[in-house]
Amino acid sequence: MKILILGAGQVGRTAAYHLSREPANEVTVVDTNEDTLRELQDRLDIRAVAGHASYPAVLEAAGIADTDILVALTSSDEVNVMACEIAYTLYRTPTKIARIRAAEYTSRAPLFVEGALAVDFWISPEQLVTEYIARLLSYPGALQVVDFADGRVQLVGVRARRDGLLVGRELRTLREHLPDIEARIAAIYRNDRLVQPAGSTVIEEHDEIFFVAASDDLRRVMAEIRRSEDPVRRLVIAGGGNIGFRLAHTLEKSNQVKLIERDARRARRISETLENTIVLAGDAADEELLVEENIDSADVFAALTNSEEANVLSAMLAKRLGARRVMALINRPSYGELMENHNIDIVVSPQTVTIGALLAHVRRGDVARVHSLRRGAAEAIEAVVHDSQGRSPLAGRRLDQITLPQGASIVAVVRAESVIMAHHDTQIEPEDHLIIFLSDRRHIDAVERLFQHEP
Repeated sequence: MKILILGAGQVGRTAAYHLSREPANEVTVVDTNEDTLRELQDRLDIRAVAGHASYPAVLEAAGIADTDILVALTSSDEVNVMACEIAYTLYRTPTKIARIRAAEYTSRAPLFVEGALAVDFWISPEQLVTEYIARLLSYPGALQVVDFADGRVQLVGVRARRDGLLVGRELRTLREHLPDIEARIAAIYRNDRLVQPAGSTVIEEHDEIFFVAASDDLRRVMAEIRRSEDPVRRLVIAGGGNIGFRLAHTLEKSNQVKLIERDARRARRISETLENTIVLAGDAADEELLVEENIDSADVFAALTNSEEANVLSAMLAKRLGARRVMALINRPSYGELMENHNIDIVVSPQTVTIGALLAHVRRGDVARVHSLRRGAAEAIEAVVHDSQGRSPLAGRRLDQITLPQGASIVAVVRAESVIMAHHDTQIEPEDHLIIFLSDRRHIDAVERLFQHEP
C-alpha cells in the first residue's frame, strides 16, 4: 500500500514511524524542513520529498499519481484541505485524510459530508486528546480508557494496588466476586514483561492489567484491582491552549475548574468564553501561585501546555504540594517511561491517542477502531467479520479453532446490541465485531488478513 504523508511535525513523524514499520506499506513524507526529513530518513525506511505540501508539482514528485492513501497532517488546516482537493481533482486518489484543528471548520457547517469537500476522513488531535483525558477523569485510577462499539465496550488499563480485592488471588476468583458481571482480562504486564492471563494466574501488586467490560460494569471491575477512588470534583488545568481550553469547556458544567494560562492576553480571551471556569494569568510552575490557589485540595492537576518540560516540572511541583493526582502531556515516549508511576501519575501522549484514529482508516479489512497502547508497543482493534461467499476464515468457527499470531487474542465479541466476553467455545458469526488485543503490534499484518474481503 502506498501512503503519502504531508507534514513531518509531531503527528506526521509518529504516523510515519508506525506506518513504515508495517512491511506492506511504502511511505513517502513531504515537508518543507529538509533537516527534519533527513533525520526521518536516517531512522525510518521511507522516501522523503522537500516542498510545499499542497503544490501539485510537489505532490507529483512525491508519487501522488499512484498513491493509495493521502494523509495530510501539516499544521495548516487550509493546506491539508487544499492538498486533498488537488489529489482528488487531478489524480483521483482513493482515500484522503486531513488533520483539522479549528473547531470552526468541523462544527459550524456540514463541510465534510459526502459530496462536499474532497476529504474522506478528518481527524482533530486536539479534540481526540480532550476526549481521552475526559474519559480518564471519569474513571479515577485508570491509566488508559478506550472505547469500542460506540462506547458499549471499553478496555481499561489499571495498576493493581495492595488494597484491591483480587490482588494476591487467582484470576478465576474474579467470577466468584462478580458473578453477575462479564469481564475479561486481556493482558497483564509485570515489570514491563507480558504475562499471559490464565485462570491460575495470581495478580500481584503493581501489575499493569488491561481488562475489557461493558461500560456500565467498569467501576465494579476496577474495584477488584484497586480500591475505588472518589470522583474528580476539583480540577486545575495548566495551559489555556487548544487542549486545555477544550477540556475546561467540556468539564466546567460538572466540575470545579481552574485554568492557569501564562499569556495574560490569552487568559483574558478565554475567560470571556468560558462560563464557569476560574481563569488565572500566571505560571503554573510558580509555587506561591499554586499554594495560594489551594493546590492541596485539587483532585487532579493536568499540565497541558505546549512545553513538555514545563508540564513535567509543574506536575511534579503540584504533586509535592499535595494534589491528589497529576497528569502531564508529554510527546517523547522516553520522557513518559521515566515519569509515569514515579513522579507523575498519568502521562498523556498526543501521538499515541491520535495514531489510533488514523490507523483505523489505513488498516486493511473492515477495521472500525484502533487504539495504540503502552506507548505504541501494543494495540487493540475492533474489526468486523464479513463472510463473502463463505470464504471468511473466521465466520462459523469457535475461538479454539482459530489460529491467531503470537500475542494476539480475541477478548470480546459485539453482536448486534449484545456484548459477549470471548471464551474458547464462543462461535463467530458474520457481521460480528471482534475486539482483539495484540501485545506485539508487529503481528498486525497477520491479523488484518483474517478480515480482508475476498474478491
